[in-house]
Amino acid sequence: MLNKVAFYTLGCKLNFAETDTIINKFLKKGYEYVKFISYADLYIINTCSVTKNAEKELKKLVRIAINNNVNAFIVAIGCYSQVNPKEISLINGIDLIIGSKEKFNIISHLKKKSKKKYLYKNLYIPSYSRLNRTRSYLKIQDGCDYKCSYCTITKARGFSISDNIKNIIFYAKNIIKQGIKEIVLTGVNIGDYGKQNLLELIQAIESYLNEEDIKRIRIRISSIEPNLLSDDIINFIYKSKIFVNHFHIPLQSGSDEILNKMKRRYSKNIYLERIKKILNIMPLACIGSDVIVGFPGEKEKNFLETYSLLSEINISYLHVFSYSERINTKAFIMNNSINKKIRYKRNKILIRLSKEKKNIFYIKQINKKRNVLFENKNKSGYIYGYTDNYIRTKTIWKSDLVNNIKNVTLLNIDDCGNMICK
Repeated sequence: MLNKVAFYTLGCKLNFAETDTIINKFLKKGYEYVKFISYADLYIINTCSVTKNAEKELKKLVRIAINNNVNAFIVAIGCYSQVNPKEISLINGIDLIIGSKEKFNIISHLKKKSKKKYLYKNLYIPSYSRLNRTRSYLKIQDGCDYKCSYCTITKARGFSISDNIKNIIFYAKNIIKQGIKEIVLTGVNIGDYGKQNLLELIQAIESYLNEEDIKRIRIRISSIEPNLLSDDIINFIYKSKIFVNHFHIPLQSGSDEILNKMKRRYSKNIYLERIKKILNIMPLACIGSDVIVGFPGEKEKNFLETYSLLSEINISYLHVFSYSERINTKAFIMNNSINKKIRYKRNKILIRLSKEKKNIFYIKQINKKRNVLFENKNKSGYIYGYTDNYIRTKTIWKSDLVNNIKNVTLLNIDDCGNMICK
């Protein structure tokens, strides 16, 4: 029997929630869970198909596993395994390849020693992370019905499918019972929950939690498409006792021409309306965004449209990605590929803008009181945490702060960009 098992997760929060579910299955079977850098009999890598960096990271992780134990059994699971099993089969050292859905049945497949891809099944596997005692990622939805021209998600995870409200509330209550203080609702396209019924879900979660639960928990919504973020959802979060003032709304491009080529389902004006609506009623809300630079055909004027839009609005931070060519996408065969040096330059420009935006957002918070959920590590005499509106904070270490939500005053910003509080 392979007694010691190690895991590594690449990609999104959804992947992390699913990894924790799989780890729990191994623990119930008597396996010993160890860190990936340690000696293990079995190494499992939950892969990502979004960028080429994740693919390169997979190869690096396989080398680490082999260095730890040359006789280890190495398994690649997840999205990249689903999309490109043939490519993975060429990586020296990988013994088993399992796709997105069959990864939950991994224990039953471990006796199969040949490289193999298990076909996609359109079923929903509930998941939530358990290993982090401060925060839990709760999966509410999987897959996507959208067909963005650069994305492999539909091939990797299938069409949109959701858990039911009763199950999600059950899992949320289980998370609260474990002493975890923050839940992040996650999925591939959570705005499409229940075929665009996210409002009903979040209303039900709040209404079915009792007063004690509400005092002990806060809930964060992960990335949501601007066209699926309704006024009703925004208004509900504004009035909510447990849903925090933090929105992550992908933009991808500030040029309608490029948004059209990407097959996105909104215009830049719709995006601007969503931002304006949020800030009108929640002026100190945190708003993050995703942006892709260097998409095929992105002229200088298109990039400047993106830069200008982001400069003008009160965005709080950006996740910036350079476009990566993905086989089996419409964008892969588009003309007018952008030179990688230009992609790199545009990426750096927006990363610099993101730092400026984050600093401006933090400065607005100085001398304000916010609730902070503190984490569990003593880092050189300090304890860190996040405010409800997603400001990274630190204060002098006190053990009684661990995994507790405290109302603090935000004082100033340190040299590393953290907000000092007391």
